[in-house]
Amino acid sequence: MGKQNYRTALFVAWRYLFSKKKHSIVNIIAIISVIGVMAGSAALIIVLSVFNGMEDIVVSSFNSFNPDLKITLKEGKSFPVGTFPIEKIKQINGVKAAEDVVSDLVLMEYNGKQHLIDLKGISDDYSRQSGFDTLLVDGSFCLHNGDVEGGVLGAISAGLLQVNLNDQQFYKIYYPKRLRKNLGSPTDAFNTRYLQHSGVFQSFTEYDNKYLICSIGFARELMSYNGEATSIEVFLHPNADTKSIQKEVEKIVGNRFVVKNRFQQEELLFKTMKGEKLMIFAILSFILLIAIFNIIGTLAMIIIEKKEDTAILNYIGANQSLIRKIFLTEGIIISFIGGIVGMLFGTLVCFIQQTFHIIRYGDGIGGGLEYYPVKMDIADFGIVFITIFIISLLASVIPLHQVKNTKDTQYEQ
Repeated sequence: MGKQNYRTALFVAWRYLFSKKKHSIVNIIAIISVIGVMAGSAALIIVLSVFNGMEDIVVSSFNSFNPDLKITLKEGKSFPVGTFPIEKIKQINGVKAAEDVVSDLVLMEYNGKQHLIDLKGISDDYSRQSGFDTLLVDGSFCLHNGDVEGGVLGAISAGLLQVNLNDQQFYKIYYPKRLRKNLGSPTDAFNTRYLQHSGVFQSFTEYDNKYLICSIGFARELMSYNGEATSIEVFLHPNADTKSIQKEVEKIVGNRFVVKNRFQQEELLFKTMKGEKLMIFAILSFILLIAIFNIIGTLAMIIIEKKEDTAILNYIGANQSLIRKIFLTEGIIISFIGGIVGMLFGTLVCFIQQTFHIIRYGDGIGGGLEYYPVKMDIADFGIVFITIFIISLLASVIPLHQVKNTKDTQYEQ
């Protein structure tokens, strides 16, 4: 009986929706309601898909720069590599490589301009293991040119210092002396070395203004580290289980060290991005809520106009529950028509942007991000659909109290 009532409600609601109304304003308001829901749902799909695309670019850029696992001291800055169990880590199934790294804040000078930056010393194999060389946008990834040491600088820092790879100037690097300090002579308080500028990388992240890459030998000489490292960076095979390997590494290195995966290395950033996406969804859902609440007015007017029809339905045996179900179904149909059409329109817009790159991202950033990236996620469609259903259900329930007096009509007198 319940299923039969549902079919009856759906049939009558569908007929009411497309039947000719006595007052044309009812049709106009219904169309406005559909358009409002359509615009809101399309905006949700488009904005969330663009946000997914931007997030993908940031994550892939960090993945090209950050190792799968990074091992650092809980307390202190550096540790001897000779006593570190790096060989045990390399023997773990799924580990591709483990590289020692020396990194610290330095002052660099170029063409009369100064800039504080993290100097990161890496081995010759590091770029091949990490894929970091794929981020290069100018010059070459050359850390050695005979006896001359080279440096690869982030794009933002290169722009601030107005670096010209074709000139013959060097980066002048200053680092405070760790072993011997002469406070009476400030010029003797720093180690000073020179790097030839060899290339520029771009990751579309904060690293573009944070890092200068050099050889690990240069970094150790500058910072007076003899066989020491500030971190060990571990790279895994593509299908390796990061979580289980991380636990194994933690057991091997003990409590003195902290082992972080890629998410933990940029935990604040990823949490911020997820928070921004949630905030965008909340704002657009609120706009969709306002659009869907037009249904209240639409249903109220339809209930008033169909009062005689509902009295006839009462007369032939329809109870109040069925009549209310009819108008509830009608409100949901209006929302779903707008929602489905809106999602299809949003999908079409995203597909066009993915294929033809119509909307450009300014003039491009250093030849990198030239158009707004788009990535459609089936989960977003599901969330938007559920949001439309819940809001439309709530909006459709509100005007149903008007149905309770439909028996008091001329057909019952």
